[in-house]
Amino acid sequence: MKLVIGNRRYSSWSLRGWLACRQSGLPFTTEVVPLYGPDWPDVRRAMPEIAPSAGKVPILWHDDAVVWDSLAIMDYLADRVGRDRFWPRDPAAAGLARAMVAEMHAGFAALRSALPMNLGRDPAPIALNDAVTADINRVLTLWAEARARHGQGGPFLFGAFGAADIAFAPVALRLIIYAVALPGFAQSYVAALSEHAWIGEWHNAAQAEPWRITAFERAGGAA
Repeated sequence: MKLVIGNRRYSSWSLRGWLACRQSGLPFTTEVVPLYGPDWPDVRRAMPEIAPSAGKVPILWHDDAVVWDSLAIMDYLADRVGRDRFWPRDPAAAGLARAMVAEMHAGFAALRSALPMNLGRDPAPIALNDAVTADINRVLTLWAEARARHGQGGPFLFGAFGAADIAFAPVALRLIIYAVALPGFAQSYVAALSEHAWIGEWHNAAQAEPWRITAFERAGGAA
C-alpha cells in the first residue's frame, strides 16, 4: 500500500488517513505532496498519484484499488483487517462511535476555519467567537458521553485507541495549539492522544519537513 499525504504540519485530513493505516497494522509507504506552493496548480495536474481525487489528500493506493477521503480509507482498511480493530465490539458503543466519527467528518466548520492545523505554532490562545465556542462545547459533550459510557477500558474515547480517536486526533491537537482551556476529563484525553507514539512520530516528521505556507502560518496568529 502507498498513502499519499499533504504537509504533515498543516494537513489534518492526512493525519487521519495515516493513523488509519497505522491502526490497520498493514505495511505501507508514505509519499508527501507539498500542498499550496506557488506552483501547486501545475504540480496537481502533473501528479498521477492524486489525479483520481482531484488533487485532494489523503489518497490510498493498494493493488488495483484507489481510495480517497479519510473516512473511506478507514472503512476500506477495516474491511481488510477486521472491523474490531477500528470499532468497539459492543453494538451500543460501536453505534455511538460511528455517529461521532460521521459528525466529525461532516461538521465543525467554524472550529476548522478559526483554528487551522499548524503543528509548528507556539501554543497560545486566540479570541474565540460564539460559533467556535459552540463547536468546542459540542466536541467536549461527545467526548464526555463516550468516556462516561464506554471509556472504562483505557484512556481513549472508547477505552482502546480506535476510529473515534483517529477522527478527533486533529481536533485534540488544535486545542493544544490554541491553548484552549479544557475540563479535567478532556485534558486527560488530550494528553493521552498527544503522548501516543504515532502522534509523536507524526510530530517529528512534521518538524523535519522544509515547507512553510505563509497564509497558514499567519492564520489564527500562528507563530
